[in-house]
This record gives sequence, structure tokens and C-alpha cells, in this order.
Amino acid sequence: MLLGTTLFLVVFGLVMVLSSSSVESYAADQGFFGSFLRQTAFAFIGIPLMLLASRAPVRFWKRWALPGLILGAVLQLLVFVPGIGLAYGGNQNWIQIGTFSAQPSEFVKVAVIVWVAWVLSTKQDQLGDWKQVLLPVAPVAGAAIGLVLIGNDLGTASIMLLIVFSCLFFAGVRLRFLTIGVVAVALGAIMFATTSGSRTSRIGVWLNGCTELDYQDTCWQIEHAYWALAGGGLFGRGLGNSVAKRGWLPHADSDYVYAIIGEELGLIGAVVVLSLFVTLTVAFVRIIRSTNDSFVRIATAGVMVWVVGQAFVNIAVVLGVLPVLGVPLPLISTGGSALIATLLAIGIVLSFARAEKNGSNPPRPGATSTQPKTATQAAPAQPAPVQSPADRSRMLAANRAQGRR
Repeated sequence: MLLGTTLFLVVFGLVMVLSSSSVESYAADQGFFGSFLRQTAFAFIGIPLMLLASRAPVRFWKRWALPGLILGAVLQLLVFVPGIGLAYGGNQNWIQIGTFSAQPSEFVKVAVIVWVAWVLSTKQDQLGDWKQVLLPVAPVAGAAIGLVLIGNDLGTASIMLLIVFSCLFFAGVRLRFLTIGVVAVALGAIMFATTSGSRTSRIGVWLNGCTELDYQDTCWQIEHAYWALAGGGLFGRGLGNSVAKRGWLPHADSDYVYAIIGEELGLIGAVVVLSLFVTLTVAFVRIIRSTNDSFVRIATAGVMVWVVGQAFVNIAVVLGVLPVLGVPLPLISTGGSALIATLLAIGIVLSFARAEKNGSNPPRPGATSTQPKTATQAAPAQPAPVQSPADRSRMLAANRAQGRR
């Protein structure tokens, strides 16, 4: 389910990138297929990388959790090096060497997920102590997010915060600790948002609506995204027949590709995309419920919240439910770094599912052993009852509720 849905979304994303970028690509002297061929090349890198990652054992990711985090931090620091760092749209969050450009923060997300999962899995018996929860997760994850915030990329930093809190929640951290953290982060986010006139105006438009004075500036993209969705109706204008992509909707192939989907494929196509991400959620949850390894559970939850959570944040921005954050639609929007990093993260989860299927993880409580018994081993009077994933999920929920009283 996870592999099939992911591959379908990648192929669907390539089709939508071709449709949404063809006009702008031609206007930029890259031909109608410029952006599409570039995104296809990234897909041909990311899919084999995903399949290669899916063959790695769980212990491999535990061993490389800290080195991977250090490598991600080094790459993120390169965005501040003159001659290498690249600013775009007011964000200093890219590196460029010759004709090659990349966004290191996408790979930092993968590194943070694996590292936080590894640290929390080693502290399962100590998560009732706030000091054990705070150290070293808060300083290290905070530093990684801080490097992204220094580059002025609030959208990516928000997704990273969501990832860290989801890992803490699925690790079993008490809700009162998480509540304190959420309040502190909310206050910090308000202070950070007010330091930029652009962010303040976007939040003001989101809260108060658009006026005629805002139309040519802050509201241009928002209004044309609404018109694109409304113009699609129930069945859409037809693939390739978007009007908004002809210079009216900026970033039509990246942040606002969902508006083009709604215009060309209509409400039916937009709902199908939503259902595909719901299917991804079901696949992730099945893996979480089937494992007894806390590292696997926490890391899978982090990837799930990243991919599915970012997808719904992007869609909410297009629909006007959230202010503009500038995050792409995973697996569909154009962007090589985002596509490769997302496929790598899903490959890690596939390796967990493969290990569980092959019996590489420790057996679930109550599962009967398939190893032959020696003469010195006493046979049990009755076989131990097999515990289903649903039973184990209810048991974990009860233990979590009891621990937070």
C-alpha cells in the first residue's frame, strides 16, 4: 500500500508538473518540457534511492542517526557561505554550486526524524522525567530548526516543529510536557512573525480578508488560486486546459499546484488527491501498530506527520484555511530536493515494514516462538495467546493514559 501509493503520487505529480509549468517554462526559453524533464530526472534519482533505503536493516538507521544529523547540519550551514548560499523569495535556504542547486533543509528533516527517534527509543523508561525529555532533544532539534529560521524560512521550520512534537507524542511523552512546549513555541512564533512586514501582511490578510489595496500585492496569488479552483467546477476544464497557469498564478507548479489540480481535474480530482494522502496515512498507521520497536514507531510517525501533515498544510493554504507558508505539496509539487528527501524518508519506513514482515524486529508480546525447542527447554502447558495489532494498540493507549495521570 505504501509503495504503490507513493509511486502513483510521483507519476501523478510529474503529469501535473508538465501541465502546470509548460507555459512558464516556454516563456523562460526552456521549452515546454523544461521543468518536467528536470523533475523527471529527480524522480529517477529518488525512486532508486527509496528502493535502496528500503533494503537497509533497522540497525543501519540507528547506527547512522547521529552522523546523519551532523551531515545535515553541515549542509544547512552552507546556505550562509558567500558564493554557495542562494537566496530566493526572501529566504536564504538554498545552496548552489555551478548549475546544481539544492535545499538542505529537506534532508535535515530526515536526519532530525531518525535522530530524535533513536534518542527517544533509548529513553522509553525515563520519559516521565521532564529533564530526560528536554535533554538532548530540545537543544539539538532547536538548533536544527534555528538554522532554518535564520534563513527566514518559517514554513519549513513550522513543519520541522510539527515533526518533533509528533515524535514526542508517539514516544509516550506526557501531555502536560507537550502542552508547555506548544505554548512556548506559539509565543516564539508570534514574535518571529511580527519581525517581518511580509509575514505580518499575509497574516493580516488571512485574518481580515483581502481589500482592493491588497489585490495587486499580497492577495494576487490567493485570489487567483480561488478563481482557479472555482473555475474547475465538478469535472474540471480538462488536463492541460488551465487558465491560471498562463501567467496569472505565481508558483503554479510548486506551492499552488493543488489549485491547478482543482481547475483541470475539478472537485473530483482534488478529492482523489486528498484520498491518496489518506491512504498513505492508513499505510503508515498499519506499520506503527504492527511493530514492537519504539524506534520504528517513532520514526514512522515522524515521516507520516511530515508527508501527510505538510500535504494538508499546503492544501489548507490554497483553500485559505491557513496563511501563506510557502511549503510544497509532497511528491507532487516541483522541487528536486523535496522529492528526493521525501522518497528517502518513505524508503526508511519501507525498510521498517520489510524488517517487520521478515521477523527482524523483536516479536510482539504474546507471540509464539517458531524456534525449535531443545531437550532442556520445558514445553509450556498451553501456547501463549497471540496478541493482535488492535489489542496491542489499545494496551499502549491505556498505558499512556495511566502514565499521564
